[in-house]
Amino acid sequence: MDIPLSTIAVVGLGTMGTGIAEVLARAGREVVGIDISDLAAARAVASLEASTARAVERGRLTEEERRTVLARFRTFSDPHAAAGADLVIEVVPESYETKQRVFRALDGIVGPSTILATGTNALSVTRLAADSAHPERVLGLHFFNPAPAMRLVEVVSSVLTAPRAVAAVTALARELGKEPVAVGDRPGFVADGLLFGYLNQAAAMYEAKYASREDIDAAMRLGCGLPMGPLALLDLIGVDTARTVLDAMYAASRDRLHAPAPVLRQLSEAGLTGRKSGRGFYTYEGPGSGATVPDALTPADALTPAAAPAPAHTLTPADAPARPDTTGRGSDARDRSGSEARPVRSVGVAGSGTMASGIAEVFAKAGFDVVLAARTPEKAEGATARIAKSLARSVDKGRLTAEARDQALARITPAGSLDALAEVDLAVEAVAEDLEIKRQLFATLDKVCRPGAVLATTTSSLPVVACARATSRPQDVIGMHFFNPAPAMKLVEVVRTVLTADDVHATARAVATAVRKHPVDCGDRAGFIVNALLFPYLNNAIKMVQEHYASLDDIDAAMKLGGGYPMGPFELLDVVGLDVSLAIERVLHREFRDPGLAPAPLLEHLVAAGCLGRKTGRGFREYARR
Repeated sequence: MDIPLSTIAVVGLGTMGTGIAEVLARAGREVVGIDISDLAAARAVASLEASTARAVERGRLTEEERRTVLARFRTFSDPHAAAGADLVIEVVPESYETKQRVFRALDGIVGPSTILATGTNALSVTRLAADSAHPERVLGLHFFNPAPAMRLVEVVSSVLTAPRAVAAVTALARELGKEPVAVGDRPGFVADGLLFGYLNQAAAMYEAKYASREDIDAAMRLGCGLPMGPLALLDLIGVDTARTVLDAMYAASRDRLHAPAPVLRQLSEAGLTGRKSGRGFYTYEGPGSGATVPDALTPADALTPAAAPAPAHTLTPADAPARPDTTGRGSDARDRSGSEARPVRSVGVAGSGTMASGIAEVFAKAGFDVVLAARTPEKAEGATARIAKSLARSVDKGRLTAEARDQALARITPAGSLDALAEVDLAVEAVAEDLEIKRQLFATLDKVCRPGAVLATTTSSLPVVACARATSRPQDVIGMHFFNPAPAMKLVEVVRTVLTADDVHATARAVATAVRKHPVDCGDRAGFIVNALLFPYLNNAIKMVQEHYASLDDIDAAMKLGGGYPMGPFELLDVVGLDVSLAIERVLHREFRDPGLAPAPLLEHLVAAGCLGRKTGRGFREYARR
C-alpha cells in the first residue's frame, strides 16, 4: 500500500534543513520546521521568503503561488509539532548522541506508521535505527547542498528498513524532481564515500607542501573540469564536517586513504573550519562569506579558489606574434627564485600521436615556429594533416579566422627525423608512456639539440628525473604535462626535478603562459597533482562495483548530480582507457606503497580480457563499433 507523505517535518533548520524545507514547500507539501533555536527558525523563514521573491522576479513563480508556498512552511521549537507528520527528516549536527536523542524523542511523539529519515552523510543508519522503537521505519535520506539546486538524493537502507518505507521516500524524491539512488548503509554512501577520500588526499598533499593550495585547486578545476578545487570545497563543506565524515569512513574501512589528514584536525581544533568561520584553507571576508581575501599565503593578485577557467578565445593574426615573449619580464611566469626565463622562439615536438599534434597546434597558434618530428616523414605529414583538420574545425566554429589558421599551419615544419630539432629553443617529447622509450629519446635529444635548449617531457606519471639522467645536461630537463585534448585544456603541470635549473623552470612557466595555459608547479613524484588525486578516486569507484555496493549507473549519476563532475568515474575510465588507467594505478601504488592504492582486481581482469574502453568497443560498458 502506498504511504501518503503529505505532511513532512524537518528537524534542524540549518543550511541543509532550510534547503530541504524549501524543496518540500515548493513541491506542495505541508512542512513543519522544528529547531530549538528561534534565531535558526527565523533565518529559515527569511531564506524561504528571499528565495521565493527571487523566483517571482525571474518569472518562475507568481505572487499568489509564492504566498501559498510561504503558508505551507510553519516553524516551531517544540518537537511535539511533528506529531501529525507522515515523514520526519532530521538534519541536526553529525553526532550519534545528538541524532539518537532526536530519534528517541520522536518515538514518543509520532505514530507508528510515520517514517523517520536521517540526513546524515557519514554516520551509520543501522546504528541509529537499532536505537529506535521501530527500526523498520528508519532510513537515510541524504540530500546534497544546496538542496534546491542539487538533483541527487541518496536513499539509504539498513538491514532493518522495511521495503515499503524505501519505496515511499523514493517516490517522494522523484516527485520533488530529484534523482534518487538506492544505496546500502556504509559511511559516506556513494558520493561522499568517493568524494571525501579525494578531498582528504588533497589536504594531505597540501600539508606535505607538495604544491600550493592555489595550484592544487586550479589543477583539479582546469585538469578535470570540476566546479571547485578540493581545498576550496573543504572550506565550503566545513573542515570539521569533513573530519567527522572521514573519521566515520576510516572506522569502517581502516583504509589509510580515509584516515583524516592531520591538517584537518589542526584547523578544526583551531576553529578554522572554512567559510562558516571566515577562515580555513583560505581566508574570507567574514564568517559565511565566499569571497576570499589576501592573507600570508595569498598575494592580492593570486588566483582565487572560485576563479573560473579563462573563456574561449578567438585567435586573430594580431593575437599571434611572430616572436612570442617568454622571458617572464613583467609577468608572474618567473621561477619562485626570481630567475629569468630563457628566450624561446622555436619549439620542437617529438612524436606523431594525438598529444604531439595537439601540442604542436597549441604552439603554432600562439606564434611559435614549430618543428614536428616523427619517426618517418609519412608519420610527420599525417600528424600535420591532423592539425589542419583541427584548425579547420575551429574556423567552422568561429573560434579562429581563416587567416590565423593559414598562419598557424605555415609555422609548422614536419620532419621525419629528430635531427630536425637541432636548432630549437625548446624540445617537447610526446611519445608513448614507456620509460625506456622516453629515456632513449632523451639520449638522442641530448646529442641533437643545441646547448642551452630546454628539454621537456609530457609524461603524466613517469619519473622526469629518469629522463633527465639519460642526458648529459639534467639541469635542462623539466616536465610539462599537457592535458588531452591539448588545444582545449587550459592546464599544464610544470614538474621540476631536484636537478632542474631555476631558469629552466621559469622558462617552462613562461612558455605555458605564452600559449594561454595555466601553469601549476609540482615536484617529480608519481601522478603529480591531477593523476595522484584523480586515479585513487577512480580506483575506489571500481571497488564499489566490485563489492556489489552500487551499480555503474548509480555511481556515475551520484558523482555527476551530487558532486558536479562533468563525467561519472566509469564514463571517464572508458574514455581514458582501462589499460592506461591500470598503468597509472600501478605507478602510484609502486611509488607510495599504500595498500589502498593497489589497483582493483576488477580493473586488472578487464584489461587482461582486452576490454580497454571506448577504443576497443567494450570496457565497463559496451559501445557501438565505428
